[in-house]
Amino acid sequence: MIRRYTLARMGEIWSEENKCRKWLAVELAACEARAKHGEIPPAEWEELRRQAPPKIIDPDFIRRAGEIEETVRHDVIAFTTAVAERVGPVARHVHYGMTSSDVVDTGLALQLVEAADLLLEDVAALRATLAEQARREKNTPMVGRTHGVHAEPTTLGLVFAAWYAQVGRDEERLRRAREEVRVGQISGAVGTYAHLAPWVEEEVCRTLGLEPDPISTQIIQRDRHAAYLAAVAIAGATVEKIALDIRGLSRTEVRELEEPFRAGQKGSSAMPHKRNPISCEQLVGLARLLRGNLTAGLEDVALWHQRDISHSSVERVILPDSTILLDYMLALLNRLLRDLTINRERMRENLGATRGMIYSERALLALVDAGLSREDAYRLAQRAAAAAWGGEGAMPDLLAADPEVTRLVPAKRLKALFDPDAPLPWIDHTFARLGLD
Repeated sequence: MIRRYTLARMGEIWSEENKCRKWLAVELAACEARAKHGEIPPAEWEELRRQAPPKIIDPDFIRRAGEIEETVRHDVIAFTTAVAERVGPVARHVHYGMTSSDVVDTGLALQLVEAADLLLEDVAALRATLAEQARREKNTPMVGRTHGVHAEPTTLGLVFAAWYAQVGRDEERLRRAREEVRVGQISGAVGTYAHLAPWVEEEVCRTLGLEPDPISTQIIQRDRHAAYLAAVAIAGATVEKIALDIRGLSRTEVRELEEPFRAGQKGSSAMPHKRNPISCEQLVGLARLLRGNLTAGLEDVALWHQRDISHSSVERVILPDSTILLDYMLALLNRLLRDLTINRERMRENLGATRGMIYSERALLALVDAGLSREDAYRLAQRAAAAAWGGEGAMPDLLAADPEVTRLVPAKRLKALFDPDAPLPWIDHTFARLGLD
């Protein structure tokens, strides 16, 4: 289902048909601007406007342009030649005073904006799922882990809320990246407007919903595209982080969260009992591709002088692949989170696995509040924790048997420190700061 979704939506953005559609839009916008200023006779502009769109973007045109490219070895020349074959003499106005990158880079900006808009839809859907889960599991207790080791209690809602906040930052980065690439150019062979005035560029960009690049050198500079790929790769790293956390919490000895395991699904060809976190593992692996594509995008920033084409072959792979891949990853993660299996009883069991040690800071601070120095309080709490680690008993019992502790902290107060149902007082505050209240 997700593969069909990706191909139908993001894949269409990067199709040959859509690329040619964008190129044609750039060419016609330039002709329209020139016609408004009297540089193209009205009748010829009207003929070009009327004939070009319905005669160009169809499978036969795409095939013909490909045939021409086999000979001329230049995709934009193949495109303009195929246009001329279709629309006749008025095609002489197409590509007037322009260079290939005017068409390619401006058309690419339109594709990147379309791709960003789809990614932003995906991110918004993922955030909505995380918000719903965060609110639902707001007070579901679980053990927090640092370095993979039991630390202190937290709640599953706070885990989801942290993911929600991080995805929100990804959303903002993608919005900024969208704006950074939302620029066009019609500036000629080395960016000097030698054969077309800047007003043509301004009107083309206005027509297409872009901003004119303040300065281009035949191409739009590739730091913009690198920033876009960085936003995509960081969003992929967020997906990876969430997937990795779920993987860790699905281990047999933990089993707090599990991927949905559907009817008829099998986990291993050899071991019928297996339920492997395959979607999470897939997401972790795919994030590596996004980082690799970012590296290639960074390499594209440095080009010779006003322009070379060492970036072109790279971008034909990394820009479609990265956006298609992140689209897929976001959709897959969203589905996984919606159907996530949450083992609340197992979370409760794991809270007690260390026999009270996860409340050691409560004991430390109670001793400090009773007047003990922090160093001495730490020594007493750590001594009891070490004995608990060694299997000598539960930490609250060990502290209750320590006269150095009981002379300072009454038994009733000591017992309350190890209450697993003691509320975390500031959850509502955190949720309010995130807009999840």
